[in-house]
Amino acid sequence: MGAGGRMSVPPSPKKPEFNSLKRVPYSKPPFTLSEIKKDIPPHCFQRSVLRSFSYLLYDFILASLFYHVATNYFPNLPQPLSYVAWPLYWAMQGCILTGVWVIAHECGHHAFSDYQWLDDTVGLILHSSLLVPYFSWKYSHRRHHSNTGSLERDEVFVPKKKSGLRWWAKHFNNPPGRFLSITIQLTLGWPLYLAFNVAGRPYDRFACHYDPYGPIFSDRERLQIYISDAGVLTVAYALYRLVLAKGVGWVISVYGVPLLVVNAFLVMITYLQHTHPSLPHYDSSEWDWMRGALSTVDRDYGILNKVFHNITDTHVAHHLFSTMPHYHAMVATKAIKPILGEYYQFDGMPVYKAIWREAKECLYVEPDEGDKHKGVFWFRNKI
Repeated sequence: MGAGGRMSVPPSPKKPEFNSLKRVPYSKPPFTLSEIKKDIPPHCFQRSVLRSFSYLLYDFILASLFYHVATNYFPNLPQPLSYVAWPLYWAMQGCILTGVWVIAHECGHHAFSDYQWLDDTVGLILHSSLLVPYFSWKYSHRRHHSNTGSLERDEVFVPKKKSGLRWWAKHFNNPPGRFLSITIQLTLGWPLYLAFNVAGRPYDRFACHYDPYGPIFSDRERLQIYISDAGVLTVAYALYRLVLAKGVGWVISVYGVPLLVVNAFLVMITYLQHTHPSLPHYDSSEWDWMRGALSTVDRDYGILNKVFHNITDTHVAHHLFSTMPHYHAMVATKAIKPILGEYYQFDGMPVYKAIWREAKECLYVEPDEGDKHKGVFWFRNKI
């Protein structure tokens, strides 16, 4: 007690702020993958068929509910209200179907169950229903995980060196050009990547996820690429029959626009996981798997973290242990933060601000001048 009976309370120390723009260390980490794994509770690596299906069932229930409300009640709404109701449906259904997309992604990583045949069956059905060639993307995505951060061998969102920029880059390096680039990326980026390998790893000939004999795939994978194509074609034919029965407007409203939302979120999530001013990229003289896997960043999408099954805020752990199911990833992320230290990167900036900043700051990569590590590349924006 002090004078007058007042207790003197020392001020609480200010919580240190995390500087998300501080560069991640590029030296070889002082820990190994096995040492990281020892810090994670063993149950995090256990896959449960029932638990995995429970998340899928939850998504299906919500998607079915939204569909029921939209198709049974929206047609009876007065005109002004329908202009509000349909965009709400598109946004909410798109978010839920993005969660379904994430579960199919887990199947491709063999993180859904202990049974490969079950994972591939569920993944093929789910991804085909969203017009994604399951096995094609599974194999190219696996190579992305094997080569993350490599300028020569990574599969997607491989940044260009300054010398590789196209002539029009400087004309888009302004707010209107940036807005146009982001819009095109979010609306057309995913189908352009699947069909024409846009923003993907350069190959010596035309690369396409629908081509069984393309350079993306090996001989032993070609049969499954045919199966992927068959799955997409089956769903495309079902949509054609729906158009004949219900009309093109109905199919676009109920399925097409939510699918565009899914594609936009998929591109944005992937782009923001691997594009950040603090993240290095490596050429073959410096790259190794561990440093590449750590060249990723966790983001905060608010309530959508849960809707997207935490693929957004546990991506670092996912790149280290891709067969870990999503429902254990939060516990694992908390466990690995102490051992990763400065090698762990999180950015809590709202994603709508983050995508604008990254589009502005991360135009190409170059090594630091005078740095002896010429194989370590950082994002730049001065053209």
